[in-house]
Amino acid sequence: MYGDMTFEFILGRMLESIPDNVDKREGSVIYDALAPSALEFANFYSVLNDVTDETFADTAGREMLIRRAAERGIVPYPATYAVVRGGFDAAVPIGARFSLGELRYVVTERDGGATYRMVCESVGSIGNRAFGDLIPIDFISCLTKAEIIELLIPGEDEEDTEHLRKRYFDSLQTQSYGGNIADYRKMALSLQGVGGVKVEPAFNGGGTVKLTVQDYQWSVPSSALIFDIQEAIDPVKNRGGGKGLAPIGHKVTVVPISGVVINISAGFVMAQGWRFVDVKPDLDKILSEYLCELASEWSSSDAVVFRSSQFEVKVLSEMRDRVVDIVGLSIGGCDFRTRAVTLPADSIPLRGDITNVS
Repeated sequence: MYGDMTFEFILGRMLESIPDNVDKREGSVIYDALAPSALEFANFYSVLNDVTDETFADTAGREMLIRRAAERGIVPYPATYAVVRGGFDAAVPIGARFSLGELRYVVTERDGGATYRMVCESVGSIGNRAFGDLIPIDFISCLTKAEIIELLIPGEDEEDTEHLRKRYFDSLQTQSYGGNIADYRKMALSLQGVGGVKVEPAFNGGGTVKLTVQDYQWSVPSSALIFDIQEAIDPVKNRGGGKGLAPIGHKVTVVPISGVVINISAGFVMAQGWRFVDVKPDLDKILSEYLCELASEWSSSDAVVFRSSQFEVKVLSEMRDRVVDIVGLSIGGCDFRTRAVTLPADSIPLRGDITNVS
């Protein structure tokens, strides 16, 4: 806003007010007297520009955005701890602690049989990526095998600034109140592990609500996460009774989003000196990132659309030194070169395999 108020501009304007019969050249008495003031004014306008940016939510930094959002009762979602399922070949006590690399996990409850729920002691998404053999921190009799076998509820990092900014502006556009669609979105997204949700009101008659959910990693949620969400919003044992977050009389059904596996085959024309096996890991990574990008848009769109052209562009731009062309890309036997494919409404893409047919 005040970007044009530079030292040179301010000093020039000040010198213009001095009569021309006075020496105004650099190094003159008048010039040297006005220059320090012009510099201070320029610094003042620079600070004023920062203050103006921090005043409005669309340009505010994190600290001032948090203060602005707090005026509407919106605070950043805190970081949470990952919940996993551990498998053991012997009974383990509640509270037992195990290590996997630099991470520590504590047993919180028995899941059934020889499996237990465990919580990562490190906050955030770091606990979502660890799978494998566990080492007991304290001796447990008869235990010879312990491992993490499933991620139940993803741990979340503290809400990032742009997501908080979006929630703030969303609160100005839609009023969440009394069990309307905006209210159900708000209550579902406030729960740990939920990344996206779609609300279907009156899906089975008046007073019924269906929530289709994806997890914090934009993937298909575990049955344990769906159970926890159901119990938090409308417990099964007292449907419609107002024991959860849902208003009295609302019978809520929470279901997981479906996943559609994307298997791709194409003729990958390699640059000289490269083989398909050499670039396969990077192709898998690009496909995973593209599908995750599509999945993250599911809750705000009617349906997810897979476009072969976008995948090809990403590959050829990021791997142009290794892959020079892609011929006859297809998925499930269908040619994707000239058309896009729309997934079922409540579905997201999951990465399958990439094969080279050249």
